[in-house]
Amino acid sequence: QVQLVESGGGFVPTGGSLRLSCEASGLTFGTYTMAWFRRAPGKSREYVATISWDSHNTFTPRSVRDRFTISRDNAKNTVYLQMNNLKPEDTAVYYCAADPTTSLLAGIPTDATSWGQGMQVVVSS
Repeated sequence: QVQLVESGGGFVPTGGSLRLSCEASGLTFGTYTMAWFRRAPGKSREYVATISWDSHNTFTPRSVRDRFTISRDNAKNTVYLQMNNLKPEDTAVYYCAADPTTSLLAGIPTDATSWGQGMQVVVSS
């Protein structure tokens, strides 16, 4: 059974930084595509970063491209999201997601087969 456990969320002032972590178990982590999504109040879930199994391919939408960086450590079964220069509009519940295929690289939520429980990030203005 795949489990994804997120950590590192919380409250941060505008312009601050956070590093989210997602530790995976129950899967061959080094073969999975990993992703971070978020859902802001009143909005649909959107992707913020995806990474291939070998870290050679990463994707981020324009809204966060210069501020968010996804990385992974296959030896630790963990994927990270470094978030810098945070803005109030980054306030959301952040989710880690996984899929054994490369489809998830496109950042479409329905392509993820496993999800974490979600974690709140609040950026105060």
